[in-house]
Amino acid sequence: MLTLKQITEQTDIVIAGLKKKHFKNAEEAIAQAISLNDDRKKAQAQLDNNLAEGKVLAAKIGQAMKAGNKDEAEQAKAKVAELKVAAAELEAKKEQAENDLTALLCTIPNIPYPEVPEGTCAEDNWVVKSNLKECVIGQDTVGNWTCNPQNGEAKVPHWELAKKYNLIDFDLGVKITGAGFPVYIGKGAQLQRALINFFLAEANKAGYTEIMPPTVVNQASGYGTGQLPDKEGQMYHCEVDDLYLIPTAEVPVTNIYRDVILDEKQLPIKNCAYTECFRREAGSYGKDVRGLNRLHEFSKIEIVRIDTPEHSAESHKEMLAHVEGLLQKLELPYRILRLCGGDQSFTSAICYDFEVYSEAQGRWLEVSSVSNFDTYQANRLKCRYRKAGEKKAELCHTLNGSALALPRIVAAILENNQTEKGIRIPKALVPYTGFEMID
Repeated sequence: MLTLKQITEQTDIVIAGLKKKHFKNAEEAIAQAISLNDDRKKAQAQLDNNLAEGKVLAAKIGQAMKAGNKDEAEQAKAKVAELKVAAAELEAKKEQAENDLTALLCTIPNIPYPEVPEGTCAEDNWVVKSNLKECVIGQDTVGNWTCNPQNGEAKVPHWELAKKYNLIDFDLGVKITGAGFPVYIGKGAQLQRALINFFLAEANKAGYTEIMPPTVVNQASGYGTGQLPDKEGQMYHCEVDDLYLIPTAEVPVTNIYRDVILDEKQLPIKNCAYTECFRREAGSYGKDVRGLNRLHEFSKIEIVRIDTPEHSAESHKEMLAHVEGLLQKLELPYRILRLCGGDQSFTSAICYDFEVYSEAQGRWLEVSSVSNFDTYQANRLKCRYRKAGEKKAELCHTLNGSALALPRIVAAILENNQTEKGIRIPKALVPYTGFEMID
């Protein structure tokens, strides 16, 4: 969440950032936060004064008792009793202000960096790069990047290819669990496993330490990375144990560093993790959910970094280059978008999406989001670091990205590599699949 220092010292910048994210009632929310913080500080100041006065009275009682002045001692004791009652009321007032302030801050999103484009939805995102030859990158009259791929011959969509080659059984998944839980079979399962191993091997080469975390988390973990209370409706909740199935490995991996003070020399920390991910995707329907386009359970490799504020921008660039390198090695048509303020997540300060082109569907499919959260998550996590020779600990920056999510990668591989003889496997993936063709 936003820090009180940001809100009180950079009020105009915070309000402008919230407006760029199209957060409603930005001025009112920030004014309320400042007011609650003032109430908290006022109560604390009065408590401090009470404490100081109580110490003076305690000394006075001792002196009066030694002097045999019982009346004066009793008067001082009565005043101390009044101070204790007042202190209890002030403590309750301060605690209420703190609780109300924390609850309010949890509803206020992160503010975007200055380079984040203005905009309200996906159509306003900027395409900053593409490897598609037919994709012309330019700027239109309102300053937004446009990219219009020219679709070639109509091709078979991945859900039909999956059925033809007996790779994925969507109906069987419905029988066992429900829609959005496909069953991978034979070479379809082998392709999944190959991609997982390929992505983990590439992350290892790039210096990421692999983590195998739990796939269920507690409320504190969901709160720490910002899924709670913002996205509880999208998470599967185990009510008896009050645990949540993870929507991404970002949640358990980042929470490793909750309530931790790191040494600066440990940073940047680079972790990766393969997990199954679970998302309710409530309200999703139509063509966007067909086949592998939108699932309730899917495999994903996540990369996470914990860094200093001074180096986090460089870490973000390195993460973007890593994801782009994966798509290049998989020989997929891709583009990179810088998300506009209105299309960014609740917690991100800046985010780039990677999309692969679906030849058969004639549209782009998101396969990765790579975000820098600045201090927003770290403030919730109390994830800090200490510079050499300094006592005061500072908030870290946290970053994460998909590297990569499998469903739409599989869809793109099937659709873009189909031939008369079968489906060609990208060369970089063959050592992991053990076969060059699906036929």
